[in-house]
Amino acid sequence: MRRDTAPQHRINRNITSPQVRLVGENIENQGVYPLRDALRMADELELDLVEISPKADPPVCKITDYSKFLYHQKKKQKEMKAKAVKVVVKEIRFGPQTDEHDFEFKMRHAEKFLKDGAKVKAYVFFKGRSILFKEQGEILLLRLATELEDLGTVEQMPKLEGKRMIMMISPKKK
Repeated sequence: MRRDTAPQHRINRNITSPQVRLVGENIENQGVYPLRDALRMADELELDLVEISPKADPPVCKITDYSKFLYHQKKKQKEMKAKAVKVVVKEIRFGPQTDEHDFEFKMRHAEKFLKDGAKVKAYVFFKGRSILFKEQGEILLLRLATELEDLGTVEQMPKLEGKRMIMMISPKKK
């Protein structure tokens, strides 16, 4: 199913500027040309005149096969998307009265997540009246931060949001 949308580049007769700057591999003398000369050169090579940079003065155009040009652009965008860093956020949940063994166990998980390059979102969840122990929750999160300071840096200090006290830790760069 093909969507008929307006092309993202002006090509051939849709270019409105009286003069254009020609660039590309198949042009001997790159420079500024009147539009009709540039169109004639493109016709002689049986290719399209594609406006690459419309905001330049004069607009930059390239003589190329338009479908091939679009293919290469999509390929470049796909490569850039693949190289982009994807941030993974792992969550670790504590209660305000988490005992020592549970704390150590969850801290080891946080260490593993930080070593793998993921951010850690540690939070203390307060149920019912346990909200009275928010100082205990904050102490717990700050203790976690000090235990993990060699692996990660605190991005967001403990902050109470509703019934959760949240802290973000991001991994240190290697």
